[in-house]
Amino acid sequence: MSETYDVVVIGSGPGGYVCAVKAAQLGLKTAIVEKNDTLGGTCLNIGCIPSKALLHASEMFVEAGHGLAKLGVVVSEPKLDLKTMMAHKDAVVKSNVDGVAFLMKKNKIDVHKGVGSIVSAGKVKVAGKDGESVLETKNIVIATGSDIAGIPGLDVTIDEKTIVSSTGAIALDKVPGKLVVVGGGVIGLELGSVWNRLGAQVTVVEYLDKILGPMDGEVSKQAQRLMQKQGMTFHLSAKVTGVEKSGKGAKVTFEPVKGGEATVLDADVVLISTGRRPYADGLGLEAAGIETGRGKVKTDAHRRTNVAGIYAVGDITDGPMLAHKAEDEGVAVAEIIAGQAGHVNYDVIPGVVYTQPEIASVGKTEEELKAAGIDYVSGKFPFSANGRARAMNQTDGFVKFLADKATDRVLGTHIVGFGAGEMIHECAVLMEFGGSSEDLGRTCHAHPTMSEAVREAALATFAKPLHI
Repeated sequence: MSETYDVVVIGSGPGGYVCAVKAAQLGLKTAIVEKNDTLGGTCLNIGCIPSKALLHASEMFVEAGHGLAKLGVVVSEPKLDLKTMMAHKDAVVKSNVDGVAFLMKKNKIDVHKGVGSIVSAGKVKVAGKDGESVLETKNIVIATGSDIAGIPGLDVTIDEKTIVSSTGAIALDKVPGKLVVVGGGVIGLELGSVWNRLGAQVTVVEYLDKILGPMDGEVSKQAQRLMQKQGMTFHLSAKVTGVEKSGKGAKVTFEPVKGGEATVLDADVVLISTGRRPYADGLGLEAAGIETGRGKVKTDAHRRTNVAGIYAVGDITDGPMLAHKAEDEGVAVAEIIAGQAGHVNYDVIPGVVYTQPEIASVGKTEEELKAAGIDYVSGKFPFSANGRARAMNQTDGFVKFLADKATDRVLGTHIVGFGAGEMIHECAVLMEFGGSSEDLGRTCHAHPTMSEAVREAALATFAKPLHI
């Protein structure tokens, strides 16, 4: 009889592989089950990592064609080599997934390739190419992530050529003349901006009355203005009623959410980016008696399901579908299983939209504070008044702080600007330690840096900024 594992993790995305590594580091005998040929899940293979490779490459293409001349760097008009750009993306993916495989070997984690399902507490069945096996374990961690959601109430055939999901949108073999993006969330805007920069005419159709639905309203408006300035077109409060192939392209039909005349858009490619759904296909949740709700596995504050010895992390559970949220949960669960006090602070989970400029947020939005009846003060500083931003021709955007009116404790920070995804972290650290806007405002920042705008926004919250 095979040896019993301390932990078996189902799924090798960021939540799964980080959980497995941490468990092994804590001395637990660990195995991981993965249905795909490579480790890393959606994020490393067809999500976060490849999209960021294309975002950066397309940004460099635009900079070479439009930005360098303003700095006195004269080059000939750049020529797009899409095949090489895609090869760069693929090489980045391979490097990352190979790195995860190395981590498994380094930490002596057994990798079982096949579809994992839960037989019962303590038993995981693995259906692989060479047959089935059952792993005995003291603890099971479900980390199966999410999959594309499609358009609610509409049957759309995604062929990943003409009508594509994010998977197909990172692998197009030519720049579409017209790209229609259904959904104005993070994925649609990031991939839409890639193809917009490479020459596509991009139109975004969004059901809500704003893009980036959960984000701060002021941030959403500014982001839309900047993307429109870059050439993208938006139809908000628009309900898509049809997506179908037509000739060599496709047609998208939509109408106002409140009712009205339908509009038909012609497209060479249609990107369906209306969110993601928890992935529990074939997992055996019902048979194992694991409680679910709205397709997600229900857990308590310690990520435990209702079945003893079974935990869940990441997109399969409640909360934002973010790789770093899944990683933090994976670490916490491994620590809990090992008898330690694992914890995740869900009030301090940053989110980043990797458009250009970037958009980053942590904590509460103004809308959330108003709805909760919390008295707050707001401080803001524009990058147009920042010396480093002027020097770099990156003056779009602003930093905004939201702090409790009585205590000055920072409740939320929002940044639209070049490098926002890096700057947001000093705000996250501040909030993790219960800091005030004055704490950050009185912290010396190097000059000249983009981060000075963060300090200035903090100063604007409790006093007055120094440079406007």
